[in-house]
Formats: sequence, structure tokens, C-alpha cells
Amino acid sequence: MAVSEVNSGRQPDTADGTGEDTGTDTDAGTGTDLHLDLPPTGSRRAALLQALRSAVRSGRLAPGTLLPPYRALAADLGIARNTVAEAYAELVAEGWLVARQGSGTRVAERAAPASPVRVPKKSPARARGPRFDLRQGQPDPASFPRTAWLASVRRAVNAAPHEAFGPASPQGRIELRTALAEYLARARGVRTAPERIVICSGFAHALRLLFGGAGGTGDGILKGPLAVEEYGLAFHRALLADAAVRTVPLTLDEQGARTAELGDQRAVLLSPAHQFPTGGPLHAERRTAAVDWARARGALVVEDDYDGEFRYDRRPVGAVQGLDPERVVYLGSVSKSLSPALRLGWMALPEHLVDDVLRVKGEREAWTGVTDQLALADFLDSGSYDRHVRRMRLRYRRRRDHLVQALAARAPHIPVTGVAAGLHAVLRLPPGTEQSTLKAAHWQGLALDGLADFRHPKAPGPLREGLVVGYATPPEHAYPAAVDALCAALPPDTR
Repeated sequence: MAVSEVNSGRQPDTADGTGEDTGTDTDAGTGTDLHLDLPPTGSRRAALLQALRSAVRSGRLAPGTLLPPYRALAADLGIARNTVAEAYAELVAEGWLVARQGSGTRVAERAAPASPVRVPKKSPARARGPRFDLRQGQPDPASFPRTAWLASVRRAVNAAPHEAFGPASPQGRIELRTALAEYLARARGVRTAPERIVICSGFAHALRLLFGGAGGTGDGILKGPLAVEEYGLAFHRALLADAAVRTVPLTLDEQGARTAELGDQRAVLLSPAHQFPTGGPLHAERRTAAVDWARARGALVVEDDYDGEFRYDRRPVGAVQGLDPERVVYLGSVSKSLSPALRLGWMALPEHLVDDVLRVKGEREAWTGVTDQLALADFLDSGSYDRHVRRMRLRYRRRRDHLVQALAARAPHIPVTGVAAGLHAVLRLPPGTEQSTLKAAHWQGLALDGLADFRHPKAPGPLREGLVVGYATPPEHAYPAAVDALCAALPPDTR
């Protein structure tokens, strides 16, 4: 077995008859790799010829592939340089290889695999995907600020200390934790410090750390039943169920979760800035009531601030965590503001939970890349994050307005709620029409979520029917057509 390196800018090699390679030639340490298997005994020259012919014949070395300089290949194989040079010369004479001044030695263009090429069977036609995606949960991927992000990557990597590229800390880079502590205090009213922030890969990862234990063992930090809002992501409920966490649904009304229903649970999971998915903030009295309940029972409020930066027709609603940092676990990420592909989130923890979370997380950070953490820290410090959020807030507001106006004109009998903030709206449907509307949307080429899919199976409140319309996902040019298709799928006014 041998690995050799190629320098595409070198002159073609010729045999010089100098005998064994000493390993000191510059050619031996440059270029790309070539893998060859040679038997341990027998003629080195014959074995090399056979291995190269086999690699070309099988197609592993495609026509035009640049081979290593003979000095580099000889050094890696541990054989004489003239042996490799002679093998190259013989293969050139046979037509397997070509050698030209200034372009090195390459596989000949006519040296195609000898065996017939099998034409793969045609795979069955795949079902066409939807024309438009109005599902909730992600921003417009075309809106990612590539230029500004690349600038932050360059600055952050150039400024980072050498130790940043060694084994990572499970708590996350201090640069990012410091930048987040400042930003969250300024923009979301969070009261924390870099020492109380733990970087994670997103909200689901944070839930696993809190409730699932190391490796999802179910031996989590927070134990006992967990109160949740009656509407939320089924994926999160499944994650908690896998960790043997019993969830108790709280009824929702126009003021948010009914915190008066809290009882002997050990924690409550809330989305107070913008209830997911029904919309609307948690009323101020209920925010206070949730914190008072946690203080009285020694319990915790787990706050999901998934899209708190995006508000349109109301004053900003700060984080519940600001009311009591020792009773509230604050969770956030960039999945809505920047991109879910970054896999970057954070936990602002009560002081007594930091060590427990780090113990569960482990000694080696295997979830979030250091370069992304450094880049996000610079993105925050440079003001690029604020500029991006403001720009996207205007864009999403225009999309929200377009949706609301189109519905008012074409389906005034369909109430629209939850539109004062966030990246989605809820369209309330007449009883018994949700499934038929989803089918009609499918025929219109729409990917869409029904409200019933988000309901807790043991929810005490009455069943609500509707559509959860994510207006952030479609590309800008396709959005008007997506709204037209949505309006065409809605049930008529039968009053």
C-alpha cells in the first residue's frame, strides 16, 4: 500500500538512474494522494505496472487524471526512483499514460475501462414535490447573509487564539458567550453572565440535556412531570416521551397558557413571547404567576424564545427570564433569525444548574463547531446580527401584510390570528374542514401544516381547526403565487 502526492504544476519526470530515493526530494512532500496496493514480494517494477494498469482499466484512475511525480511515488512506495520512471515510460509507450512538458504525466484520454459500462436501470419516477412550501419553522434560506457572515468568519478565525483550534470546551467559546450575554441583555431583557451560558446545537439539544440525560438515557437533570402548552411541536413531545418525561398540557386562551392550572409539576415549558403555534404573548399577569409558582414550589420555568426578535404591531415583549434568573431556564437559537443549518443555540441557566448541564454534556464538545461559534460572536459584536434582523423584520412584515390583505379580499370569512409577531400565521377554519382544506392545498401544490397536528393528545381544551401558515419560507419571487394557491384552497363561506 502506498500514498503519493501530486504537484500539478511540476514538469514531467524523466528517469535519472540515481537509485533509491532518500526521501529528501521536494517532490516527495507536495500535491495530492494516490493509493496503490503492491504485493510485499516479487518484482517491484512488474507489480507497479500491474497496479497502475489495473487502476486505469477499472476506471478508478479516470482519463485525464494527473499522476504523482515519480520521485514522490517512489518515496511513498520505498522503491527506486528509476523503477517508477521506467514504469511510467513503459505505460506511456503502451498508450495507458501521456507525458507532456509542463503538464506532468496523466492517464491517456483513450484509456477507458475495458469492461462494458453497465447502464443503470431507470429508477421509478419520484412523486413531484410541492410547488410552494408554506410550512412553519424556517426562514427563507435565500436570505442568509452570506457576505456579512463570510466577513465575520474571516475576522474571527484570524483573531482567534491558537488554543481555539484545540479540544473544545463543552460550555462553548468564551467569545460567543460574552457576546450573547450582552446581546440578550440589550435585546431580550435577559439577566445573565457568560459563566451561566452554555452553547448547544439548538432547542432540541437543550431539551435533551435538561430532560434526556447523557446520550438520551432518560436520566435528565430535571425530573418529574413537566407542564406544557396544549399546542406545540409533536417532535418535542416525542423527545420528552423518549426520556420518560410525562407532559401535562395547559389550556390556552387569548391570554396564553392558563398558569392557574399549574400544580405539582417540577417545571413548565412555555413560549411566552409568541406562543407556538397559536400566536400571541403570554399575558403579563400569567408571566408573573408562572414565576411565583416556580419560586413557591422550587420548580423551574423553561422559556422557549424561538422567534422573539420578530415583532411587527406591538411593543417588544422581553424574556420571562428577566423576572427571576434563578427560576427560569432561557433557551434560544439562530434557527429562525439566521438559519437552522448553523446548529447554534444557547442556554442561559440558573447558577445552580450550570455544572449539572456541563456534566451531562460531557468533556468534549461534539455538537457545535468552534469556527461557527467564533463567527457568530463576531457577527453579534460587529452589529451584523442586528442589521440582519432589522432587514428581515421588514421583509417578513411585508409578507405578513400581503397575506393578510389577500385573505381580507378573497376569504374574509377566515379569521387570521397570531400575526403581530413571528414567522407564521394561524388561519381558523370552520369545524370539520381542516382535513379537506389540507387536501385541497395539496392539489394546489402547497406544503402546509394543519393546526390539529400540534395539539397535545391529552389536551383538555376544545379541538381547534385551522392552518399554520409559514410565510417566511418561500423565496421572494414565489411568495405571491404561494398566497394565491393558498386562497384557492380555502373553504368557501357557507354562512
